[in-house]
Amino acid sequence: MKKEKRNPEERRTQDRRKQSRRENNRGIIDRRGSMDRRTQNRRIEDREIQIKQDLEKIFEDQIEGRNAVLELLESNKDINKIYITKGEKKGSINKIIAIANEKKVIIVEKDKKQMDLMAQTENYQGVIAVVPPYEYVEVEDILEVAKERKEEPFILILDGIEDTHNLGAIIRTAETAGIHGIIIPKRRAASVNSTVSKVACGALEHMKIARVNNISDTISKLKDKGIWVCGTAIDAKKYYYDQDLTGPLAIVIGNEGKGMGELVKKNCDFLVKIPMKGKVTSLNASVSTGIIVYEAVKQRN
Repeated sequence: MKKEKRNPEERRTQDRRKQSRRENNRGIIDRRGSMDRRTQNRRIEDREIQIKQDLEKIFEDQIEGRNAVLELLESNKDINKIYITKGEKKGSINKIIAIANEKKVIIVEKDKKQMDLMAQTENYQGVIAVVPPYEYVEVEDILEVAKERKEEPFILILDGIEDTHNLGAIIRTAETAGIHGIIIPKRRAASVNSTVSKVACGALEHMKIARVNNISDTISKLKDKGIWVCGTAIDAKKYYYDQDLTGPLAIVIGNEGKGMGELVKKNCDFLVKIPMKGKVTSLNASVSTGIIVYEAVKQRN
């Protein structure tokens, strides 16, 4: 059977259809190529996020920043390694390298991208020290510090401070005020990490910190040892400067938003407050700590 001859118009129509199909197919291929590139980019981003998360786990116990690392080196505490950014050999970095070499601490140079991934804070200043996990102490160790100094116990209890910057600032204030130690809860509260260490500006190396299961039970034990417990609450009847803060003393600072827990509050010997004259009715936890702690320092001296 003979094929029917197509007229020129039919051939042109068929050719246009074929051309259209080829262009559509090319579009599909291009879209697939574009999708493949997007998928590849997502995979790279996911991989970088995973690397950062893995590094955070590996370097969970690290000190960042030049002053903090210098203080760490001078404290004679154990240091696993010190990482510095390649090319960062100016100013205090040279001092860090010299002391590290003298103490035979391993120094590793890494490029900036690797250091950025490793860092847990934005402003690590080109230096990160990796240290063994922070060693918390027992409450008895804090009391022993007071005994060694031949002073009456002066303790700070933090009932649920959640912000690591607040914790670091409080540690710095406590150390400068001569507090013998700080007690924090194991759950639902900030623990010591690189941010805390950096904000504390070296004070962490000189401060005993005990982590306990139950703040209220710990308060009861301190009271049994003859230590007076002063709580801070906005509804207290007495201002902090009207209260006797001498003698064996533990000051309790509550959570940034909720304050002290009800059981902790009931277990305190007395409560004090800071006068509020403005429209805002609360202070930052670290600021409140400084005000009340230094009133106690003034009275005790």
